[in-house]
Amino acid sequence: MYYIGIDLGGTNIATAVVDENFKILAKVSLPTQMPRPAEEIANDMAKSVAMACEKAGITSKDVQWVGVGCPGAVNQDSGVIEFANNLNFEKVPLVSMIEKATNCKCYIENDANSAAYGELIAGAGKGSDNFVAITLGTGLGGGIIIDGKIYSGFNWFGAELGHMGMVYEGEPCSCGRKGCFEAYASATALIRQTKKAMELNPDSKLWEAAGGDINNVNGKTAFDAMRMGDMTAKDVVDKYIDYLAYGLCTIVNVFQPKFICVGGGISYEKDTLINPLSKYIKKHSYSKNADKQTVIKAAELGNDAGIIGAAMLGKLHCG
Repeated sequence: MYYIGIDLGGTNIATAVVDENFKILAKVSLPTQMPRPAEEIANDMAKSVAMACEKAGITSKDVQWVGVGCPGAVNQDSGVIEFANNLNFEKVPLVSMIEKATNCKCYIENDANSAAYGELIAGAGKGSDNFVAITLGTGLGGGIIIDGKIYSGFNWFGAELGHMGMVYEGEPCSCGRKGCFEAYASATALIRQTKKAMELNPDSKLWEAAGGDINNVNGKTAFDAMRMGDMTAKDVVDKYIDYLAYGLCTIVNVFQPKFICVGGGISYEKDTLINPLSKYIKKHSYSKNADKQTVIKAAELGNDAGIIGAAMLGKLHCG
C-alpha cells in the first residue's frame, strides 16, 4: 500500500510517497511562495502529489489517501484550517480542495502534531506514550502526545507551544501578538538574530559562512561560523539556545513529559544543540531535584517526521 504525506510549511511544500513500513519511496519539494491565495497553494500541493507519484512509479489510483500536516489550528472534523498565521489562512477548506484536485481521500492535522505522530510510530517516540515534540522551522510548532494520543484541545487550537509568552511586549510574532516563544526560538528567529549580528559586526566570519551575502543566511549559518572560531557567531548561538531552553523549561514544568524531541532543520546540529539544552533544563526546571528527569533529544526522523506522520493520518483517524 502507498500513502502520500505532505508537510505544508511557510517556505516549502514537501511531499512524499510512503509505504506501509514508513519508508519514503519518493520525495519532491515546491516553494510555498507566500504570500498568495490558498487556492494557488492547494493547486501546487496537488501538483506535488502527481510529481511524487510519477517519481515513485505509481499513479494516484495506487494511493490509499493523502495526509497533510499544516501549521495552525486544524479542524479534522470539517477539514478546515481554522487559522494559520504563517500562511495567512483563515477558514480554508483544505481537505475539499485537495480531494477535488487529486481525486484522493484526504486527512489533515497540525504539522507539529503530524511530526509528533511520525516520531511516535516510527522514530524517537516508539514505545512511549507521553512526550512533547517541538519543530523548529518558519514557525515553532508543538505536538503533545498524551496516553498515545495527539492532544489538540477542545477546539483544535491546543498545543500551539510556539505562542506561549516569552517576553511581555517583546519581538513581534506573525500571530499578531508580541513576545511569543516562536519569535525568539524558531529558525526564522535565528536567521533574524544572525543577520542583525552580521550588520553590527562586518568583520565576523558569519559573512564568510553566508558566502558574503546576507540573503544567504539560514539556520546553519551561525553554527557554521561558530565552528570557524568566530565569537560573534558563538554569541548568536548561545543566545538562541538560551531562548529555546527557557521555553522548553516552561514546557517541562507544565507537562513533565518523559522526553521532548526537537525536530526541524536546526535539530541536525545534534549534540551542539541538545547538550546545552539538557544542561539548562536540568539546572533550571522545577523538577530538578526529582529522581526522574525529562530527556531532551533530537527527533530521529528529522525533517521527514511531519511527512511520515501526515502519510499515516488515515490510520489515526479511521482506525
